[in-house]
Amino acid sequence: MTSTESYDYSEKGDGLLMFAVAMMALAGTWAVIEGIAAIAGSKIYTANATFVFSNLNTWGWIVLLLGVLLLLAAFSVFSGSQFARWFGILAAGVNALGQLFFIQAYPFWSLCMFAADILVIYALSAYGGSRLKSR
Repeated sequence: MTSTESYDYSEKGDGLLMFAVAMMALAGTWAVIEGIAAIAGSKIYTANATFVFSNLNTWGWIVLLLGVLLLLAAFSVFSGSQFARWFGILAAGVNALGQLFFIQAYPFWSLCMFAADILVIYALSAYGGSRLKSR
């Protein structure tokens, strides 16, 4: 892009789509770390929390699996296929629900992760698809 070209020449939503991929990768990485910390019984979580079912160790495994799912989705979105787009939306949606169920352990962080997942869902549903493949 030369100095005379403006930002208007880029396709609408490209920045938000790249933000969504970056957020999925970041959220996935943090969810993996969060899950490992919960499995290890880290003291960073709220003491004596009541969970929807089971205990902190079980939710640690669930969050760890959600993190791996998000990482797979982030890397698959670069293929540009519609399957990857819907897989990313599904992964972010399931992670959003999982974070709401994990809110008893770490309330503020769970709400931040939920908000990031909602932004990812919006970006992928509004601007996702085969556009990344042509780049």
